[in-house]
Amino acid sequence: MTDRDLKYWIALKWVEGVGNVGFTTLLNAFGSPQQVFDAPFSMLKAVSGIGAKAARQIKDFSGWEKVEKELECARRTGVGIITSQDPLYPPCLSNIYDNPAYLYVKGSLRDDDINVAFVGSRMASAHGLFTTERLCRELALRGATIVSGMARGIDSAAHRGALAGRGRTIAVLGCGLDIVYPPENTKLLSDIAANGAVISEFPFGTPPNAPNFPARNRIISGISLGVVVVEAGEKSGSLITARIALEQGREVFAVPGSIDVSGSRGTNKLIKQGAKLIENIDDILEEILPQAGRMPASVKTHASRDGADSHPAKRETVPDMTFTENEKAVWQVISQIPVHIDQIITSTGRTAAEVLGSLLSLELKGAIEQKPGKIYVRKES
Repeated sequence: MTDRDLKYWIALKWVEGVGNVGFTTLLNAFGSPQQVFDAPFSMLKAVSGIGAKAARQIKDFSGWEKVEKELECARRTGVGIITSQDPLYPPCLSNIYDNPAYLYVKGSLRDDDINVAFVGSRMASAHGLFTTERLCRELALRGATIVSGMARGIDSAAHRGALAGRGRTIAVLGCGLDIVYPPENTKLLSDIAANGAVISEFPFGTPPNAPNFPARNRIISGISLGVVVVEAGEKSGSLITARIALEQGREVFAVPGSIDVSGSRGTNKLIKQGAKLIENIDDILEEILPQAGRMPASVKTHASRDGADSHPAKRETVPDMTFTENEKAVWQVISQIPVHIDQIITSTGRTAAEVLGSLLSLELKGAIEQKPGKIYVRKES
């Protein structure tokens, strides 16, 4: 679509009183935003749900200079604007009630993406972060695209997991694409754009204000086949996303948590109310794919070319060095994704003393390395 056409899309979205629903109504009535602006006041006013006030705002629109600056900013920053009539506009998103008229996109959207969304606490525990990264890494290796909101905590862990699995990931922002929020995610944002897409419906310069996030959340669920909730308290915003997902007809999944932890009460409540309990990625794939483990041919080819494991769900084999049984158990839990010592103890079922001894021995053998905060990762060979 040319900039000449796009300027009418942007302008109509910016007309006060139109909104996403009004935009779709007018688009259906006149065929294109340009024809909306060309239509006489009497015809605009006669459209159901528009009325005289919005019709007058359309005829009096004077923000064309701002629209040109918006298009120039998109060109300068390499951001695409994909309208709801574009073949690359996410088909799932077209079906929701108040779908965005267009999306700002840094990176690439693909029509064969199989999107799974992850949402959860910004103040997630080490266990919640580990579980999210692991699930997203495994899903990415199976061909799924991971969608999240780029926030601290579970969102960032979801994106990191997808990247660790050499997969695609999509970050949906609650601000303009020229703003990095949170600011410490600058590098992560760049990696996501290079291996998927960063998208928003908000114009350049829009700050990450609180009212923007419910609107963002409807896009997260709207472009996805299912939404996985990890570590949500009773009043968590993630529960709002889950509710929106249900309203949109999406699958809702929840990772169970301890009954003694307040940050798990929301997710446990979702399971009580019918969300599917998640123990592994097959619990997700069985619901969203015609058959578990199917992945798009383009992703399969990419994974094969990059040397990704064709059976990622299986545990990796122990390297060719002498390990004790305890060391083997500890090594199997640790991967390229950072793991906290508490998670290692929980996953292995060994005592703290046994785990600490094995970690020290594995470090001395050059199999793993310790990071700040009692975090461990496998050493790259």
